[in-house]
Amino acid sequence: MTATDVVPGIYDIPAEQYHADPVPGGSLSSTGARKILQCPAKFAYEREHGQQTTTDAMEFGTAAHAIVLGDGPEVVRVDRPNWRSADAQTERAEIRVDGAVPLLAHQYEQAHAMAAAVREHPRAAELLAEGEAEQSFIWHDNATGVWCRSRVDWLPPLGPGRPTVVDYKTTADASDEAIQQAVYRWAYHQQGAFYLDGVREVLGVEADFEFIFQEKEPPYLVNTVQLDMDALTLGAARNRRAREVYAECTATGLWPGYGDTTRYLSLPPWAADRDAEEYVR
Repeated sequence: MTATDVVPGIYDIPAEQYHADPVPGGSLSSTGARKILQCPAKFAYEREHGQQTTTDAMEFGTAAHAIVLGDGPEVVRVDRPNWRSADAQTERAEIRVDGAVPLLAHQYEQAHAMAAAVREHPRAAELLAEGEAEQSFIWHDNATGVWCRSRVDWLPPLGPGRPTVVDYKTTADASDEAIQQAVYRWAYHQQGAFYLDGVREVLGVEADFEFIFQEKEPPYLVNTVQLDMDALTLGAARNRRAREVYAECTATGLWPGYGDTTRYLSLPPWAADRDAEEYVR
């Protein structure tokens, strides 16, 4: 992909190319939009140096993603009890070099059992019945001049009515309460609004956005969730601010950290109230 052929559209490109940012001059992804609101300096560092660590949990999530969606890196079963031996570590490293994801036998079986549970869930199976996995959207935000990109887990075929874009996530707890907390902690409402922006700008249609959350322990329960309009409106506001920050930092070359002067902080309100009730007489 070169500067002359980047136009708003859907690109069927490998994950590595997407994450390396295929837009000449740079673009803002959904993950980047969430990161830049936390700290522009961290965003800039990670964009330049890449993500420095990959945990076992992240690798398992990638494997589950690939098996559930039927797209992504090859998942290789390794018949060893653990990764502690030198031979096991060497084999795992070689598999990773080939671009595949190594899983121990019990992890491999676990990921396939999760995929089966997704197919047995009525709504999740309906959402994934037709469509394409891992589609990359690229578009231009006219208000800020920022190029944006998103990688949609599942894009259904367009037809009558509103299409439903799907995002699949593995989690330890897929209860409603746990998901509500996760949505705010990881700004998934911002992600949902960002993806809907891409569909609107590229395809010219209004879409719905639905999560498939799945627990990683038996019986691998599934919870399908749509966020309400209030949550998506707040997510869209966060995205607007993120694009403004990105545009300003790109123009000035300055990516602020946490500040250059001393900050004066109080306790969080909930902590202050609890201590006052417990200890102040």
